[in-house]
Amino acid sequence: MDTAGLLLVGCGKMGGAMLAGWLAADSTPHPVVVVEPNPAPGSVPTGQDGLLHIATAAGIPAGFRPEVVVFATKPQVMDDVVPAYARFAGPGTVFVSVAAGRTLAYFGRHLGATAAIVRTMPNTPAQVGRGITVCCANAATTTAQRALADRLMAAVGDVGWVEDEALIDAVTAVSGSGPAYAFLLAECMAEAGREAGLPEDLAMRLARATVAGAGELLHRAAESAGQLRRNVTSPNGTTAAALEVLMAPDGLQPLMSRAVAAAARRSRELAG
Repeated sequence: MDTAGLLLVGCGKMGGAMLAGWLAADSTPHPVVVVEPNPAPGSVPTGQDGLLHIATAAGIPAGFRPEVVVFATKPQVMDDVVPAYARFAGPGTVFVSVAAGRTLAYFGRHLGATAAIVRTMPNTPAQVGRGITVCCANAATTTAQRALADRLMAAVGDVGWVEDEALIDAVTAVSGSGPAYAFLLAECMAEAGREAGLPEDLAMRLARATVAGAGELLHRAAESAGQLRRNVTSPNGTTAAALEVLMAPDGLQPLMSRAVAAAARRSRELAG
């Protein structure tokens, strides 16, 4: 097997989403080797040229030296997983992690001080190609390796970079955990609609469509979120009445700020 390919370690929901994006992109390093003992149905395509699925690191073909190793396993199993790939550490390989709470220093301890490492924080909309990922690289990572990591993560959505790794905790709190906040918003809207007398199924249908549609409008619009809000708020109208509650001193903003602070604090705790 040729060298300079891509090695994906773990192919769950996030790994599978990234793999689908990479296989659709012509610029992804090939061949692609996927290490996953228990793949979800359909997560690893079969009959795909240049794709090899194996159960453990022991099955990696002799002579295969990947250009990039992507760790997409759960953070709690990293201690058992990462050491098997330390043999690939060297100037020709960059390691990319999507695991929450695992720092650059953590991977450096397992892979060696000279290993090129990029820590990333994606989010679950990557499953539909609409994620956003923020990356942070260590000093051993070259400009070309940063560009490669950027290209890989761009296959499933937008990409940003920070130089201060400590900011990853805030990123985790805003975008990493953020999809759950949007889902909760839909749940709360549906419950409020039910309390207002709507049938439960219709209330949820309205809430889902509204949150999804507003998100798509925000995605496509050039205006800021604030301007879009103002665009749909007529003076003394129904929306204005609702926003008086949501934008009150004890309304949504202080609640969201406390939520994000709690998530960031927990992210720091998990990083140890």
